[in-house]
Amino acid sequence: MRLPHALLALAVVAVWGSNFVVMKAALVHFPPLWLAALRFLLAALPLLFVPWPGAPWRWVALYGVLIGCGQFGLLFLAMDGHISPGLASLVVQSQVFFTLLLAWALRGQALRRLQWLALGLAGLGMAWLGLHLDAHSLTPLGLALTLAAGLSWAAANLVNQHVGRVPMLGFVVWSSAFAAPVLALLAGAFEGWEPLWRGAQSAGFGGWSAVLWQALGNTLFGYGVWGWLLGRYEAAQVVPMALLVPVFGMGCSAAWLGETLPGWKLQGAALVMAGLLLNLWVQRKAWR
Repeated sequence: MRLPHALLALAVVAVWGSNFVVMKAALVHFPPLWLAALRFLLAALPLLFVPWPGAPWRWVALYGVLIGCGQFGLLFLAMDGHISPGLASLVVQSQVFFTLLLAWALRGQALRRLQWLALGLAGLGMAWLGLHLDAHSLTPLGLALTLAAGLSWAAANLVNQHVGRVPMLGFVVWSSAFAAPVLALLAGAFEGWEPLWRGAQSAGFGGWSAVLWQALGNTLFGYGVWGWLLGRYEAAQVVPMALLVPVFGMGCSAAWLGETLPGWKLQGAALVMAGLLLNLWVQRKAWR
């Protein structure tokens, strides 16, 4: 990969990792489902200029609902006092292993022995984190919601694979247009409209910047550039950079929010990262 493109990939994973801290800042002002609705509403606005991605509308809609309501709706609910940003950035990477298991169960895609070992290592890491639940960093509900967010992300990955190679920016923008109204209906039903008005009045420049960053930085820039890189290079050259997302997530949360990193967190993270690395090593051999 050319150096400018490698730096671009590094910028994307830095944005994705540090965004967990930004999510926490936005949740100070907006309830979780309304924050998700605002994120995808803003991400959908460029549809006036971005052409339809060329995929069947039902798959675009399903991807939007899985990512919008499933991944980020559940993740924001978890981060609203049930899991710390650093741990959220790590646990949601369970999507990698859920994707493997769904592809194996639903599509009959074979898993190599080392991938089963990778699944085992990651599972041990999640279990180790689950043995150290506390009210400040990780509650049972927070762990369950974040794992469910990872499962929804994995299902969206299968939809993306089924659709095939499409313009990623258009796919993200138009799928966001399906996610936003569903999230708004859920938010209105479960959170009511009053918290939205209060949040809009109290957010100020900092709060609205955090919301806007969800759409522009994390969604449009992140997914758009990542898709562009995957279209230009082999997956084996791009995908490994994603391993840095929880590194940035836990590092930024520790530096900016003062999240502690006791031994049990680092041990659990080491097991999960070992599983991710082993699975990536197996996939790199297959890509070659």
